[in-house]
Amino acid sequence: MSVYDYLYFIILPVLAIGIFIIFIRFLMGPTLSDRVVALDLLLTTGIGVIAVYSVVTNQPAFLDIAMIMALIAFLGTVAFAYYLEKRKRND
Repeated sequence: MSVYDYLYFIILPVLAIGIFIIFIRFLMGPTLSDRVVALDLLLTTGIGVIAVYSVVTNQPAFLDIAMIMALIAFLGTVAFAYYLEKRKRND
C-alpha cells in the first residue's frame, strides 16, 4: 500500500467521519462555548482535508490556503476568548 492509497482509503474517510461527528456537536451544543469550540475544530479538520488533498494532487498552492484558514481560525478563537473575558467583567 502506497502513501497515496493510505491517504485515499484511510485518512480521508476518518476525517470525513470526524467532520460529521463534529458537525453534530456544533448543531447540538448546549452552550455558545461548545459551538465555538466545535466550529474551531471543524476548521481545523477542514485544514487537514485540504492538506491531504494538496499532498495527493501534488499542488502546494492548497497549503497556502490551509495556512490562511488556520490564521483565520486562530483569530476567531482569540476574538471569542476576548468576548468571554469582556462578558465576565460585565456580569
